[in-house]
Amino acid sequence: MCLGVPMKIVDLNAELGTAQAEISGFRQQIRVDLLEDVKVGDYVIVHAGFAIQRISEKDAEKTLKLIEDIFFDD
Repeated sequence: MCLGVPMKIVDLNAELGTAQAEISGFRQQIRVDLLEDVKVGDYVIVHAGFAIQRISEKDAEKTLKLIEDIFFDD
């Protein structure tokens, strides 16, 4: 199963097409060259280290809640 995870862009190096993205305190370097005009503070769906879609903060929060409910609910 493949899963794209919402992450927030916290640092950006547009020249290299990379960014630092964060989810629940975990940071990961990702590629952002598939998207145009990515900015710090944007929420993106990350799959296999690539930002593949920009989403709203509201949608990111809803998706993260669903993931939490599915994988971490007792």
